[in-house]
Amino acid sequence: MVEIRRTPRRRKIVDHFTQEVARKEALKMRGLRHKDETVWFGLGMFGIVGWAVAIPTLIGIALGLWIDRTWPSQYSWALMLLIVGVVVGCINAAYWVRKVRQGIIDEDEGDDELDSKS
Repeated sequence: MVEIRRTPRRRKIVDHFTQEVARKEALKMRGLRHKDETVWFGLGMFGIVGWAVAIPTLIGIALGLWIDRTWPSQYSWALMLLIVGVVVGCINAAYWVRKVRQGIIDEDEGDDELDSKS
């Protein structure tokens, strides 16, 4: 049997290979856990973000039109509340995106903790 000498260079190559295999295995395991999240899941998330912006915008416009009809003034309340609705909607959408992103990060950190205990 031929003995292979463990030089520092070979050890570095073996360590790099081992890390790459572990990284790809973790990626594959994450993919298996999220296999139910297809393209439709992503499109659904776009829908949630879209509605999170659209609903406050439409409410702002409706309220602004009602104010303009009830108490006429030189300023357009519909336009002002349209802008307020868009801003509130964008803040709402950012909240939802941040919440989903944090859930993914927390799940990945939990997996890393389990991997380190194994």
